[in-house]
Amino acid sequence: MTENLRVLFVCVKNGGKSQMAAGLMGRACGPDVRVDSAGTEPGAAINPLAAAVLLEVGVDISAGTPQQLTGDLVQLADRVVVLGTQAHVVPVDGTSIEVWETDERSLRGIEGIERMRLIRDDIARRVGDLAINLEPRHP
Repeated sequence: MTENLRVLFVCVKNGGKSQMAAGLMGRACGPDVRVDSAGTEPGAAINPLAAAVLLEVGVDISAGTPQQLTGDLVQLADRVVVLGTQAHVVPVDGTSIEVWETDERSLRGIEGIERMRLIRDDIARRVGDLAINLEPRHP
């Protein structure tokens, strides 16, 4: 891994999954990687269940604020990760974009804190893999 890499996590509201991924990536990589998150249609606040389940593993995202996805954020990123298939990011030359198709447990009747823990664990596994394989953008 190279210092000063930038990773951008994106979802629709930027209140849950992308914030969770950013928090977990920050813990996994520390100051070597700049981590941002944004939403295509950001909500007003962090999902309290998302914040609660991350706090269970020692990551505090409760002070975060959803932000609007911009072309500048995409352009500055070495890697853009879109969580779920509802958010769409316009590619910028040289920026790698990948989509993590997350399993939506609510479709199977799993709700509340149990659902959020499963989402957290899935995202944590993917973030761990990304942190190990992260490489800078090549001009």
